[in-house]
Amino acid sequence: MLELEHGFRVVDVHTRLDPDEEAVAVRGRQVSPERLEREMHQAGVERAAVSPGRTPRGEGYLRANNAVARLSVDRPLLPFARLGGPRRISRVVGPLVNPVKRAKSHHTTAGDVEQYAYDDRYHGFTLAPAHDGLPTAAVIDELAAVGDPVLVHAGENCPPRAVADTLLGRGFPVVLTSFGGYPLNENLMDAALSLLETHDDLYLDTAYVPDRDVLERGLLEHPDRILFGSGAPSVHPNVGVMEILTLDVSEDAMRRAFTKNPARVVPGLLPDR
Repeated sequence: MLELEHGFRVVDVHTRLDPDEEAVAVRGRQVSPERLEREMHQAGVERAAVSPGRTPRGEGYLRANNAVARLSVDRPLLPFARLGGPRRISRVVGPLVNPVKRAKSHHTTAGDVEQYAYDDRYHGFTLAPAHDGLPTAAVIDELAAVGDPVLVHAGENCPPRAVADTLLGRGFPVVLTSFGGYPLNENLMDAALSLLETHDDLYLDTAYVPDRDVLERGLLEHPDRILFGSGAPSVHPNVGVMEILTLDVSEDAMRRAFTKNPARVVPGLLPDR
């Protein structure tokens, strides 16, 4: 695939790296760190936040997180540690989190979060509550103490309102993937955009959002809260970049989404890091 030519410095808040076939139940394309780096270069993406893909239920993420951190060394990749827990988010409005179940050995502990944050080895955290469960209150308290950004895989099985009620207002930035509406649920995307008006610590990434109207609305109404995310390797970074480049918005709005906003939320994406 030919390299894209554009005048923007692009950084990416949403990519996946599967360490090995035994550790991860692969969804979509599985690529090596070298190929991911090469595809980023083709799209003009200079740096990217990367977290492990899902493991089988009951396995946990300690091994996968350590592997991603190791594979990110000397590459333009910033590892995010993926977390899991015993609580489940409901898809319906009402009691959004089911009663707490007892944490098991594979669930993330507050000590795990403290260790992940030690010495800035990881630049943030990733949650996919619909698959991995929501961490305990003690873990969320530790996330608040650390203050690093948390990328949350949102969508039909983890609606934006549930995320707002469980994670927002705790002092750490929350990035909802896919405008909160994967797979292309415009009602959920509208809900996520509305939440931006009342939650200063909430951001949305652009991964898997092919709807031009929704993307343009986000960039025009909330230019400081939209972050570029490609969703690589499930989607080639070229595709994600082109979706932004073809929007009917100003270059300044694109520059904010590609560079300024992601680097403000994830300081490691700054060019001098």
